[in-house]
This record gives sequence, C-alpha cells and structure tokens, in this order.
Amino acid sequence: MIPLQCRHDPRNPWRRDASRPVSPSIRVRTPSELRAARRKKAHRCWGHLVAAPLWPLHGANLGTLLRTCDAVGACLAVPRFPWVPEALRRGNTLRRPACVHWVHDPPGWLARERVAGTAIVGVELADEAVRLADLPSARGRTIAVLGHEQQGIPPEALDLLDTVVEIPMVGTGASLNVAVAGSLVLYKLAGLL
Repeated sequence: MIPLQCRHDPRNPWRRDASRPVSPSIRVRTPSELRAARRKKAHRCWGHLVAAPLWPLHGANLGTLLRTCDAVGACLAVPRFPWVPEALRRGNTLRRPACVHWVHDPPGWLARERVAGTAIVGVELADEAVRLADLPSARGRTIAVLGHEQQGIPPEALDLLDTVVEIPMVGTGASLNVAVAGSLVLYKLAGLL
C-alpha cells in the first residue's frame, strides 16, 4: 500500500489525495519503545480510583474494564457472584495480576466508603447528571459506580452517589455497555482525556 499525500481542502482538511504517494509523516512507536515507557510491574492498590460495576450482567465486559483499570492505574471492585471470577480470568489478557476488590454488599460498601470521605460518582442517565466533558478529574479517592446494563444503578444505591455523570449519545441506543461507559469515565477521572 502506498502512503497518501494530504492536500489542503478547505471543506475537509483531513482528506487525502490518492494520486500522490509520499513517505509516512507519522512514526509509530515500536513495541520495545512502548514497553520502556510503561511501568515494569503491575501497580499495587493505589486506592485513588476504583471502577465499580457492582451489578454486572455480561462477564465479557468485566475483563475489558479490568484492562482499562490497568491502563489508567485504577482498581476494579466487583461483587462475589459465582460467575465473576471465571469471567475475570477469561476476559483478562494482562500478563500480570490486576488490582481487584471483592464486594459482598454493594450498598453497604458504598455507604462505608462515602462515610470515609470517598467521592462516589455514578454513571447513569439522570436529570442532575453532569456531561462527561464537564466531569473534573478525581482529586481524591473516587469510585465510579456502574449499574446493571438494563436496569442501571438500583434505587437503594442512588442516594449514596455524590454526583452522576452522563455520556452524551446521538444514536438510537439507550446506553453504552459497561466496559465502554466505564472506560470513558475512568479516563476522564484519571485526567487522561
């Protein structure tokens, strides 16, 4: 494949002219350069940022969200459902162990965390929701609560939230899956977006 030359088009500055081959102007980093720039070991529990899909529906999303947690330096808090450990093992493609916290009583755990001063951010469609673009980075220990993919965050947990964030959508779907929604919110809370 021949690289394409960009030609300025005031209507679309990203459009490329297929008739003019050029050398690549973007240099992609090699795997060894990427490894050298990243941490050598899995992070221990930093306790700063926690993704909490406490009412999961699909196991595949948990492994994907665990990879995002590793990427942003967050931990994952999950319920002790019988199928969750296997879902994490199956979906986790990381070479090193990731930080996972097991939660036996989600509302009780959230209440204790809130009393301890942790900021609790729910990802939910609500009138009082902050748009994702307006969500500030986490300044202290923060838990991002993700609800069930069909019913959302249960009513008994809604009163435990300090704030709610909404991910704007222009398509026909009602919501994103837990892994995608959680990843977007984690990157924003981590200050990486």
